[in-house]
Amino acid sequence: MSYILGLIEPIAGIESAWRNEAVCEYRNHARRQDAIILLMMTNDKLALPGIAQERLQRLQARTAKVGVIGLGYVGLPLSLLLSGAGFKVTGFDIDEKKVADLEAGRSYIFRIDQAEIQTARKQGFHATTEFAQVSEQDVVIMCVPTPLTDHREPDLSFIEKTAKSTAPWICEGQLVVLESSTYPGTTEDLLIPILEAENIRGLEAQGKGPAFDQGVFYVAFSPEREDPGNTTVARHDIPKVVGGHDAIATELAATLYEGIFTSAVRVSSTRAAEMTKLLENIYRCVNIALVNELKVLSIRMGVDIWEVIDAAATKPFGFHPFYPGPGLGGHCIPIDPFYLSWKAKEYDFNTRFIELAGEVNGAMPEFVAQTVGKALNQRKKALNGSKILMLGMAYKKDIDDLRESPSLTIIELLRHEGAEVLYNDPYFPTVGRGRHYNLNMTCTPLEKLEQYDCVLIVTDHSDYDYKEIVKTSQLVVDSRNATKGIVSDKIVRC
Repeated sequence: MSYILGLIEPIAGIESAWRNEAVCEYRNHARRQDAIILLMMTNDKLALPGIAQERLQRLQARTAKVGVIGLGYVGLPLSLLLSGAGFKVTGFDIDEKKVADLEAGRSYIFRIDQAEIQTARKQGFHATTEFAQVSEQDVVIMCVPTPLTDHREPDLSFIEKTAKSTAPWICEGQLVVLESSTYPGTTEDLLIPILEAENIRGLEAQGKGPAFDQGVFYVAFSPEREDPGNTTVARHDIPKVVGGHDAIATELAATLYEGIFTSAVRVSSTRAAEMTKLLENIYRCVNIALVNELKVLSIRMGVDIWEVIDAAATKPFGFHPFYPGPGLGGHCIPIDPFYLSWKAKEYDFNTRFIELAGEVNGAMPEFVAQTVGKALNQRKKALNGSKILMLGMAYKKDIDDLRESPSLTIIELLRHEGAEVLYNDPYFPTVGRGRHYNLNMTCTPLEKLEQYDCVLIVTDHSDYDYKEIVKTSQLVVDSRNATKGIVSDKIVRC
């Protein structure tokens, strides 16, 4: 379902118009003036109360105040887009160091230049840890992590805590948007009940029934589509999916995002929007698992899987290339599919594709570690006691993002077998402690490679001179096809 909305000045007697603009029909009430919005795709009419009109007009004029909660890899880029479009943006985070850096005009994400932060500061952007300032915003957008527990179940504690911190400050007519990836029903079953129960004004989320002009706030879900390191598609050119708890919330959220993205794709509900995000990432997860499995088979058969994929990609229809690797990384693909498989059990349904894909992808770090051991063994060396330099810690090339990186697992596996493991990554001078690791390692200079029994390529950063690496190393195990085109007996691809 797609809604087309354009608010105009009241004109008596207009009932309908069939052009590329929306139609507003006005009627006077004792308390307010409602705009009747014509939904062009369905011919339905939607009453837009006065409090929603006010927000809509500010969103269209880009004078609205927008609060973004969670200033990480999603929230900070979104804040900068909003600020650049003219919105007055306040960033919220519980990390005092992040807030201090932003207030000082400093960036803590490699791909975001501090000049962008400084420009946003001049445009009115500021960061704070004080959630009381939520009450000053027209829109509040939540961009917080949704990881898995140790038992691979959804961990919604960040959404829950954010909702509880935000709820007391929610005001009448505000729009609240959740962007965090999650299973269908989270917005309706978790977020909204907390916001309703814990706000001090007794407000309720506007639902699909009659539209109220007081006592309500609006809620929508719009999944983030951030792709760290993507330099081929500009962030603002990525369409934004939007689904509201009611049609008014959908329109308000769509209008907001149309101010910073080329288009907003409206869907019928928050659940549909939540499911859209999961489908996108399950699609990638399953297809990556397919080529990972075929990679293992192709190695046994003496076939170059990367050559095969490149050849298949010349087909102009019916095929999209996916590439194998040492394992999945990032916040989305390794995690999001399991949100749905967990939720599916509530409906007595087993998501076999998801589970199998997770099994295949999860086995890749072990496959890489085994390949290193076999390659050393063929050179009459034991993995136990070998000195290994791992190239790349990030989960993908040319970014400073460690989230769920397979490198972390590979280090643990190699160390468990008695290997001495060091790393080099131009984006990580040090690697300390995270949710699931405690490495306390320092980046090793990329020099005297002949001293290592094996150089293991886990992340194919563009900074590396792979010809020189192969030339000066005893053994190179390549999990990314970074040495494509280089012919050498030193190279073992996995």
